Amino acid sequence: MGTVANPAPLGLAGFGMTTILLNVCNAGFLPLNSSVLAMGLAFGGFAQFCAGMLEYPKGNTFGFTAFASYGAFWIALVMLIFLPKFGLIAPASPAGMAVFLGLWGVFTAFMFVGTLKANRVLQFIFGSLIVLFALLAVAEATGNTAITRFAGFEGLFCGAAALYLAMAEVLEAQFGHAVLPVGAPAPTPMVTTSMRVAA
Repeated sequence: MGTVANPAPLGLAGFGMTTILLNVCNAGFLPLNSSVLAMGLAFGGFAQFCAGMLEYPKGNTFGFTAFASYGAFWIALVMLIFLPKFGLIAPASPAGMAVFLGLWGVFTAFMFVGTLKANRVLQFIFGSLIVLFALLAVAEATGNTAITRFAGFEGLFCGAAALYLAMAEVLEAQFGHAVLPVGAPAPTPMVTTSMRVAA
């Protein structure tokens, strides 16, 4: 059997590029537009969800859960915008959006614990994503646009880190060695134990 491709760069790129695009709007550089929704549905949503499914046969529980979940998040976010426009359901209230974003922040906090054995860039992605969800939830709850703007700038760093890690993994696969530093954790020392067998 040949080498199996690593789906993580696809998921990271989908997450990173969509996060950057959305937060360009949150930061006030552009209004929310169809480019964000299209990217969120196709790349951040569908492609990232597919990356999660491809992690499943590899036995990567963390990758499967993360990519499938955040892919579903982007699809849900697009649906939150589209469904009211078709008259299928009332728009989410600010309180509803605050709870929605807050729950994703809690989920991300649990997932962050799983990154503590991974590289530093992945830790930064999840750590900054917790902050991003918290800021956006507070902005929705209070209606404070200044917080949304600040969250946009913070989200740009989060998305850029994810895109950086995606490219680092692609280049490593292409060249057969690390090209971009990601702050790999120190290897766990081998622990030897001896077991005395009674005669």
